[in-house]
Amino acid sequence: MKRLIVLASASPRRRSLLKTLNVSFDVENSGVTEQTGEHHQPSDYAVEMARQKAVAVAARWPDAVILGADTVVVADSEILGKPANEKDASRMLKLLRNRRHLVITGLALVDSRNGVTLLRNVQTGVQMADYSDQAILDYISGGEPLDKAGAYAIQGQGGSLVTGIDGCYTNVVGLPLCEVAEMLREVGIEIPAVPPPCTDQAGRPCPRSTEEG
Repeated sequence: MKRLIVLASASPRRRSLLKTLNVSFDVENSGVTEQTGEHHQPSDYAVEMARQKAVAVAARWPDAVILGADTVVVADSEILGKPANEKDASRMLKLLRNRRHLVITGLALVDSRNGVTLLRNVQTGVQMADYSDQAILDYISGGEPLDKAGAYAIQGQGGSLVTGIDGCYTNVVGLPLCEVAEMLREVGIEIPAVPPPCTDQAGRPCPRSTEEG
């Protein structure tokens, strides 16, 4: 019998990415509030938030496979979530300017039928350009950074602020497709795309999918 997949996220980016795996799924916002803190290890924090989201939705879907995800940007050991306002977005973008940082996505897959839970995290290094203060102001004025971890979207106008990445591109967008596909396979869900269509904007395959293929 075909299992029901539920994405525990209101993110349109994650929804769009998951669709590329050619699996049917429903979407439900977990309602879990994301709260960063210096006492957390970034990867542990991202995984725990993903777990909380998946568990919250699993309680409402008794026979489904629930996928939770949480993406954070890490610079100087500081976890950068979504900016609180334009001033906070400017602070984050200045902190990231002309340096490398990590993007970490925590993943949780919960089978509400039997309680099986898979937890993972995927990390990608991102190098930012030496952009000007005016470039920051111009970017923020468009509104894109305000609901993005680290205050930028690599798949949008924020891509112009990035000079290179080391690792999975879709992880930076918010959902590492290679790892998600593997986790779904582990709980018995067939993924039509092999390897998953995990590519960057230039069409280059994700190094993770290349290794797996």
